[in-house]
Amino acid sequence: MKREIIITSDGSTTIQLPDWNEQYHSKHGAIQEAYHVFLDTGFFKIDLQEIAILEIGFGTGLNAFITFLEAKKLQKKVNYVGVEAYPISVEEIQGLNYVSELKALEFQSIFDEMHRVSWEKEHSVSKNFQLLKRKQFFQDIQDTAAFDLIYFDAFGAQNQPELWTEEIFLKMYKAIKKQGVLVTYSAKGSVRRAMQAVGFRVERLPGPPGKREMLRATKI
Repeated sequence: MKREIIITSDGSTTIQLPDWNEQYHSKHGAIQEAYHVFLDTGFFKIDLQEIAILEIGFGTGLNAFITFLEAKKLQKKVNYVGVEAYPISVEEIQGLNYVSELKALEFQSIFDEMHRVSWEKEHSVSKNFQLLKRKQFFQDIQDTAAFDLIYFDAFGAQNQPELWTEEIFLKMYKAIKKQGVLVTYSAKGSVRRAMQAVGFRVERLPGPPGKREMLRATKI
């Protein structure tokens, strides 16, 4: 499938799939969306000094990188697992401008390392950030009560409805600890109902630029 790098409204890049009319991040602002959906309503709300995070769709590494930056500021320890079935290419990684847009040039080597390190093995990216990348289909996730927070960043239900079903959210429910939180950019009614059907308490929250709402689910 054809993929191309585009500039989003906040100046940061993302990867677009023209055939699907789909982007890895919002065309209204990749960095803005990442902060709003995953940090502001997820990471910053978890009152723990050590946090285990599962990302569904490691993709460009943007969510992992900004989590690293904010964890460093807050002196929190993060154990980060990124699941991705189709890793992006070296050429695509080199075309992303997140480090410069985030004014984090001193951490360019960290962003590069996040993409360079081997899959299926835990790596110490820094003293407070452990990264494990798993090349895996989301349907094959079998973790149990392992995570405090899930970044659910799969492609949209209009193109991959099989990733937004009760079956998938039951896996998420099992993977997360009690009182753990799942955040996603999606606000579809069918997604909310699928989350509720497996036991999550679901909130509608204001969405990032370009979206009216998003969802946050808690395992109660």
